[in-house]
Amino acid sequence: MVTGARRRRPALDRPARVALLLGVAGVGYRLALLLLDVPGSNSDEGTFGLVALHIAQGRAHPVFLYGQRYMGVLESYLAAPLFVVAGPSWLALRLPLLVLYALFVYLMYRLTRRIGSPWFAALVVGLLALGPERVVRDQLTAVGGRPEAKVAVAAMLLVAVGLAEGTLRRRRLAGVAFGALAGVAVWSDWLIVPYLAAAGLVLVFALRRELLGRAVALPLAGFAVGAAPMIYDNLTVPAGQRSWEVFQQVNAGDGGPVPALGERLRGGFAEGVPLAAGLCPPGGCAGWQAWFGLLYPLLLALAAGFAVVTLRRRVAHPVRPVTHLALVGAAALTLLGYVRSPLAASDPLASARYLAVLQLSLPAVLWPLWAAAVTGLTGRAARFGRGSRSEPTGRGSRGSRGEPAGPGGRVGGAVGTAGGRVRAVGGAVAVGALAALVGVALVATGLFVTDAAGIRAEERQARRLAETLRADGPRHVYGDYWTCGRLVFHTAEEVVCAVVDDRLGPGQNRYPAYWRAVGRAERPGYVLRPGSAAERRLTGLLAERNVPATVTDLGGYRLYRPASAVRP
Repeated sequence: MVTGARRRRPALDRPARVALLLGVAGVGYRLALLLLDVPGSNSDEGTFGLVALHIAQGRAHPVFLYGQRYMGVLESYLAAPLFVVAGPSWLALRLPLLVLYALFVYLMYRLTRRIGSPWFAALVVGLLALGPERVVRDQLTAVGGRPEAKVAVAAMLLVAVGLAEGTLRRRRLAGVAFGALAGVAVWSDWLIVPYLAAAGLVLVFALRRELLGRAVALPLAGFAVGAAPMIYDNLTVPAGQRSWEVFQQVNAGDGGPVPALGERLRGGFAEGVPLAAGLCPPGGCAGWQAWFGLLYPLLLALAAGFAVVTLRRRVAHPVRPVTHLALVGAAALTLLGYVRSPLAASDPLASARYLAVLQLSLPAVLWPLWAAAVTGLTGRAARFGRGSRSEPTGRGSRGSRGEPAGPGGRVGGAVGTAGGRVRAVGGAVAVGALAALVGVALVATGLFVTDAAGIRAEERQARRLAETLRADGPRHVYGDYWTCGRLVFHTAEEVVCAVVDDRLGPGQNRYPAYWRAVGRAERPGYVLRPGSAAERRLTGLLAERNVPATVTDLGGYRLYRPASAVRP
C-alpha cells in the first residue's frame, strides 16, 4: 500500500458524465433538425434574416427589428459574420442559436448542480435535451430575444451565487459582467424582466454588506454598456417611439373584449405551460398532457415553502434557497403577466412561446418532486447544493453514487419510523410524477420527429416558389405577410415582395422600401394563398378592369402575372 499518495479525482463524476451525454444528444438532435430544414421558417424569422443580410452588407446597423421597435436584433448580429463567409441562408441564420442552446444547457447544469444536486442537474439537462415542435421552435428560430436572454439570466444567477459564496476571485469584474448581461437581455426582449429582477434580488442578497460601497456602481456601469444600443436609440427618437412605450402599446392589445379570467387561466395552465414545457404537439394538449400545467401552481407553492423553511434554519449557504425563491417568484410573475393577456384564452397555441423563459425555473419547480423522491427512496433528506464541486463531501460521503452530503440546508427533517409509510407513499408519487414528466416529453418529441415530413414538404413549396420567381419572374410581387418576408429572404432580395391585407390595401410592411419598390414596378405580380380573401379581391379587380392574367399554381401558392399593372 502506498502511503501519502493522493488519489486523483476524476475530471467528471458519474452525474456529470450522464449530463454531458444527454447534453450532446440534445445538441446533435437539434443540429440534425436544422440540416433537415426543421422547424419551418416564417416571415418573422425572415425579417431577422434580412436585418442580418443588411448588417453583413454594411447597409444598415439597426438597434431594433424592422417595424417592431422593442425587439432587439442581437440574433441578426450573431448571424451576420456567417452571412459574410457563407452567404445568407436559414442554416447560417440559425447556427448561432444552436450555440446559444448548448451554452444554456451547460449553464443550467452548473446552476442546478450548485443550488440542487448532481443527479438532479442531470435530470434537468435530460429534460432540456428533449424537444417537440413548440420547444425547438423557440430555441432554434431567429424570432428574437428568448434564446440569448435565457443564457444571460442563467449566467447572472451563477455570478450572483458565486459572489455570495466567495468562489469568484474577481468580484469587481463579476459585478460588471452581471450588469452587462442584464443590459443585453433587456435590449433583446422585455419579457425577460421578471427573471432579471429575480437575478437582481439574488445579487442584492449576495452583496448586502457592500450595498453602500462601490459594489453597486459596478453592475450599473455594466448595464449601461450592455444596454448601450437601446439607451442611445431611446434618447434619439421622438416621444412615443421609445422601446418601452412601444412594448406597452403592444401589450395593451387592440382594445377588444377581454376573455373571462377562467378562460385565460385554463389557456395559460392547461395549454400554455405544458406546451412551453415540451409536453404537447403544436396542435394542442390532450388531457393526459395537460396535467403538468395544472400541477404547476402547486409545485411553485411547495418550492417556495421548502426554500422558506430552509432559510429559517440559518443554513451555511442561504443564497441557494434564496435563488430557489427568486426563480419561483420570476415564474409566478411571468405567468401572471401571461394570463392577464387575452392571448392566453384566444390563442394559447401561438402565444405559449412567451412562456419559454419558464425553463429557467426548472431547478426550483421540480425540486419538491426530486426531494420527495430522494427521501422516499433512500430515507435521507435531500439538501440544497449537495455535491457542489467547490465543496468537499466529507468523511463518509457517498460521492456521486448517491446524493452526496454537503453543507446546504435540509429540505425535510429526519423521518421517524411512524412516518415511514407517509415517506414511502410520497416518494412513490414523486417518482411517478417525474417519470411521467420525462415519459410525456419523450412521447411528444417522438411525435414531432414523425411529423417532421410535413414541415419539410411545406419548406420545399416555399423554396420552389422562390426559385420560380427568381428564374422566370416577376421580380416584384404583392403577397400576404406570411409569404413576403420569407420569400424576400429566400431569394436574398432578388425578389421583392410588398405586403397587402385581405382587401389588397397596404399590410404590415416592416421594411417600407419594399412597398415603394414594388409600387414602382412596371407589372408587379401577386403571390396569394388559393381561396384566400385577398385572392377573391384580386380576381374581382381583374374582372372589373378586364385585365387578363397568367395563373400558375405552385403548391400552396398561386402566382398571378397580370398583362398590365394592377395596383392595390
